[in-house]
Amino acid sequence: MKDAQPKSKQKHIILTSHHNGVGAKIDPLHWGSADPRDRGPVIGSVRSQANRNVIGTHGGSYSVYRALAVASGVLDPNHLADLTNTAPTIRIGPHPSWADPDRIVSLDPWGAIAGEVFAPLYPVEYDIRPTIAITRAHIQIPELKDEIAAGRLHVDGHLLKSDGNLLVTKASIDPVWYLPGLAKRLEVDEWELRRILFQQTGGMFPELVTRPDLKVFLPPIGGTTVYIVGDESSLADPTKPLAVRVHDECNGSDVFGSDICTCRPYLVHGIEVCIQTAQAGGAGVIVYCRKEGRALGEVTKFLVYNARKRQEGGDRADAYFLRTECVAGVQDMRFQELMPDVLHWLGITKIDRLVSMSNMKYDAITGAGIEVVQRIAIPPELVPADAQVEIEAKKASGYYSEDGVLAAAELADIKGRSY
Repeated sequence: MKDAQPKSKQKHIILTSHHNGVGAKIDPLHWGSADPRDRGPVIGSVRSQANRNVIGTHGGSYSVYRALAVASGVLDPNHLADLTNTAPTIRIGPHPSWADPDRIVSLDPWGAIAGEVFAPLYPVEYDIRPTIAITRAHIQIPELKDEIAAGRLHVDGHLLKSDGNLLVTKASIDPVWYLPGLAKRLEVDEWELRRILFQQTGGMFPELVTRPDLKVFLPPIGGTTVYIVGDESSLADPTKPLAVRVHDECNGSDVFGSDICTCRPYLVHGIEVCIQTAQAGGAGVIVYCRKEGRALGEVTKFLVYNARKRQEGGDRADAYFLRTECVAGVQDMRFQELMPDVLHWLGITKIDRLVSMSNMKYDAITGAGIEVVQRIAIPPELVPADAQVEIEAKKASGYYSEDGVLAAAELADIKGRSY
């Protein structure tokens, strides 16, 4: 039987809920400082127990898997990552928004270059790790071949290849929450936010309520992936055309092609617009956020699907949001107010083509001071028949549309059944 106790495992437990000497050496974070040396690094590694200056640990939801690996003996808890040759493939920033503590509160703008900027200033015991990674890749979206064949996209041999491969720069971002700024953004008291975060996570992070000196929280949630098409240096140039699609994860549609929603068709359409804009001398950005089922979770989403299909009269637009609220108690928990942070990290100040119908996303982006020139709705021919209920319910709730809201009879005709 495998030994479940790593040889280096400590025999005693160090509580971090109170100062008591633990964390006494911490270097405080001066969030929003323009000088990274004054701002200081995010130190969230459990290996650097005495120097940690944040609540939580690196890896988001994957920190739990790391714990399983340590407990089962396959990972040394004192492992120090070798970051040789892991630096970003392209440079992003710094931008003026990085020095504004109100502009970015849900990610660390210095996270991609933490090894370059901070590591040389601190001894190895501090275990400074990136919270953002940037690389280049080719992605293969089957629908792109259809769009090339239909003449909606053209092969340029650089960004878009004849086999449908698309050259992108992609960045993976772990969430880093600056609690005072987060509370201000959500218009709640910081202490109240800390208290409820502590309670609603089952008391997982006592420092939320016992360590007011720790202002930054690494929550155990999914992060964000950014796909950049075209010249990334043009993102912050308002004279260059820019297309953006902010997309919230939908595993059923994005990966498996479920036809009950418009998620994958809209994502593919967003990629198409990004390619067209990049080929016109600008760039395109896809922001992919891990917020499955409006951040309610996939289990809740599937329960709602059942309730929608089985209710009296069948699935219908007028009860679309009500069924969600009956199960979850709320219609949506994505809090798009935090979403513009990633756009500020990229230095974006103007979006020429926003590929989104969402009033919540539009309001959040423009409310954050980013200009939106044009909003692009999903073409009607891309909406699956079974997703007509969703799209019409969203239009009725205030989503952007170039046409009106369909009547119930028109919906019934499209879906081939009556209500």
